[in-house]
Amino acid sequence: MDKRTINDIDVYDKKVLVRVDFNVPVIKGKITDDNRIVEALPTINYLLEKGAAVILMSHLGRPEGKVDPKYSLAVVSKRLKELLPNNKVIMAKDVVGEDAKAKAANLKMGEVLLLENLRYDAREEENDKDFCKLLADMAEVYVNDAFGTAHRKHASTYGVAKLLPNAIGFLIQKELEIICGTIENPKRPFVGILGGAKVKDKIGIIDSLLNTVDTLIIGGGMAYTFLHAQGYAIGNSLFDETNVEEAKKLMKKAEEKGVNFLLPVDFVETPDFNDVINYRNTKDQNISEGYEGVDIGKKSVKLFTKAIKKAKTVIWNGPVGVFEKKEFAVGTYAIAKKLTKVKGTTIIGGGDSASAVINMGLAHKMTHISTGGGASLKLFEGKILPGVDVIDNIN
Repeated sequence: MDKRTINDIDVYDKKVLVRVDFNVPVIKGKITDDNRIVEALPTINYLLEKGAAVILMSHLGRPEGKVDPKYSLAVVSKRLKELLPNNKVIMAKDVVGEDAKAKAANLKMGEVLLLENLRYDAREEENDKDFCKLLADMAEVYVNDAFGTAHRKHASTYGVAKLLPNAIGFLIQKELEIICGTIENPKRPFVGILGGAKVKDKIGIIDSLLNTVDTLIIGGGMAYTFLHAQGYAIGNSLFDETNVEEAKKLMKKAEEKGVNFLLPVDFVETPDFNDVINYRNTKDQNISEGYEGVDIGKKSVKLFTKAIKKAKTVIWNGPVGVFEKKEFAVGTYAIAKKLTKVKGTTIIGGGDSASAVINMGLAHKMTHISTGGGASLKLFEGKILPGVDVIDNIN
């Protein structure tokens, strides 16, 4: 790790601006999963113990550059107060307005200020220079601990870092060490599992993983594009028509590299995505006319779990079915359960696969569950995260 961490900087009696990822699920005004807040606590507590005044900034949802109470961080502020009972936690009414400036100026050692939703201001996602300066003017040190947005070149994840002494927090440090360390030196057999809807979203990662994995399992919506490319019927299933040729190239590369490229050999099909009554298991890879695939079938579960059983390293991103509906979550659950038996390293690459594992109560049995789906995918692909790249190296 050649990037400066918070262990390498002096924060005593300084205001520290910390980018965290508090983009948590909120239903009817209540947080349904506070994992991202909890994961940020080691960095926050360390800074407070070292005598810093901590200014936290995050986004929540997609308010599209407009103030929308639905996306207010007030609910996060309430949870923070519960998690930091020994520290004063206050919240600004705005992002870089008069209230935020005044509260930041008066913030004392050991106190925490949470700014309102960064994406209330359209300049955040534009990495606007003036917005960066307004954020930077509130503090003396910048820390990025938002792994979930480290792949974004936004004001709070990139631009501000250029204006202040900077470092990464413990969460980003942990994510980098575990994910990068595993991919660079995996114990074998090394199995990659990819789900998700569209091939175009994961062409880069598939291409990259074919250079390192022993087995690559493809499930979820994008499996139908690969099967279509092989001539199978896919009914009304998800289909990425623009990337059929790319799918063929990837399968050819897998063959050339000697990678065991596994696609489903049967499916659960239903006449309609929302029909949880008239579903059935197909006999083979073909989806019936008028039906769509919503999960891998029984034979596919056996095929995939057999490959996982032999693994010493597994990385997984993306469920293999419509896991939000319990009837179509059988395949995803079977994979998650088999991962708990792996005698080696299991990394869940954030996003829906992480949600599935957490919802199933199996999180504690995995080696690592990433807090960022998009960011972990970039690392799986071997790419550099802008939010990390911009941080100064250790002198």
